[in-house]
Amino acid sequence: MGDGTPSATDREVGVGRDGARSAAGDPASVHVIVGASRARIVLSGEIDAELGADLQEATVAAEESGLPVEIDAHHVTFMDSSGVAFLARLASRGPQRVRVLRAPPTVRFLLEVTRIGELLDIVDTDPGFDDGARPAPEPG
Repeated sequence: MGDGTPSATDREVGVGRDGARSAAGDPASVHVIVGASRARIVLSGEIDAELGADLQEATVAAEESGLPVEIDAHHVTFMDSSGVAFLARLASRGPQRVRVLRAPPTVRFLLEVTRIGELLDIVDTDPGFDDGARPAPEPG
């Protein structure tokens, strides 16, 4: 409808209890899982400036693990410069190349346009995670 009235198909964006922006049924989140051989950061939803503190905490937790880092981006629905900066930070500070798993086309486009993708290994499949997985300790 062109009169400014939302239609039934418009997606509403709101703020959840934790303050993270979310689209209906699509909350933004950042999770770190530390395994025996690598640390995985799982991103989902809208990766933007509102997740800045969460992205910083994930960076610290992944770096403190001392393990290679991989990013599972399969459920990312949107990413702005905050997400690109997060990936660039991880890529430039770690001793090993960061792997991005199952990046959707929107993320791939951003990585290509910004040339950050040249610093990362983009992997189309998920190689699975090792059995020694445990939640990352709180940074500090």
